[in-house]
Amino acid sequence: MRGDQLARQWQLIQRLAHSRAGISLDDLAEDLGCVRRTVYRDLDALMFAGFPVVSEKRQGRAYYRFLDGFRMGDVPFTPDEILALAFGEDLLRTLEGTVFHDSIRSALSKIRAGLGPELSEYLGELGRAFRVLPGPHKRYAHLRETIRTLNDAVLRKRRVRMRYRTGRTGKVKTRSFDPYRVWYRSGGLYAVGFDHDSSEIRTFAVDRIQRIEVMEERFEIHADFDFDRYMGSSFGVIAEPATRVRILFDASWSSYVSERVWHDSQKLVERAGGRIELQMQVGGAVELRSWVLSFGSGALVLEPASLRKAVEAEFKRSLRRYRR
Repeated sequence: MRGDQLARQWQLIQRLAHSRAGISLDDLAEDLGCVRRTVYRDLDALMFAGFPVVSEKRQGRAYYRFLDGFRMGDVPFTPDEILALAFGEDLLRTLEGTVFHDSIRSALSKIRAGLGPELSEYLGELGRAFRVLPGPHKRYAHLRETIRTLNDAVLRKRRVRMRYRTGRTGKVKTRSFDPYRVWYRSGGLYAVGFDHDSSEIRTFAVDRIQRIEVMEERFEIHADFDFDRYMGSSFGVIAEPATRVRILFDASWSSYVSERVWHDSQKLVERAGGRIELQMQVGGAVELRSWVLSFGSGALVLEPASLRKAVEAEFKRSLRRYRR
């Protein structure tokens, strides 16, 4: 299959790029798990694509490597680095239309322009073989100028005035805000900083900003503010004091839960019947409730009691609605 061929050729590129003395045909065949004839074909394909593969005989054996001083066209990047950039374009696809996605796409276009047609096409085909499909996310293309203005304020440490719609109530209010940082989490962009209306550190969703302007006033980040510590105890984007959380998952969810990192503080404990218990020290009751509900009857909150009651109440409301 073409996908297998691409994967094998990519492995071949890595071995040749990291071997200054060269690798024998037999060793390449063993490493790639194929016969010598297949390696020959792959070497020919790489040479046709523009890779300067050279060979030399030593003690009756042929050794293959890339030409000394080989560079990927006119750009100082290794094959790994170029593929990583292409991969990064997919990772940022959820921010399509924003300065973040536009910048990495522009960088990739410049890189491809310096590679030559054969090499560029080959690496493009490799890039298409490794894809990242975005999950649920917000749309930001129409907020290009808002994001640009916010980024500028963060870098220049300038206060902003913004019209902001609160998520829970839907009320719109003009706020004075010192943006410390813009960050991406769970399919959304957020700004964290000092909110002068509440006189505390707050987090705001970028897509809820209806209007924004940079003010003349400069600000200094509070000396005791540490972003990692501030958000470290949060399960999502809402920063709240951490509390002990214990959730018991049915056996049908055990693999799914154990294969993922939900929080830095997590601990997994195996229970009878193939069940698994997830323990964390986190805050963010609303986000935790929604997350637990997504598992349906497959998750049971053991602690804290407040979260257990909130989940139970939501299930009861849903049951009454379905019965109606």
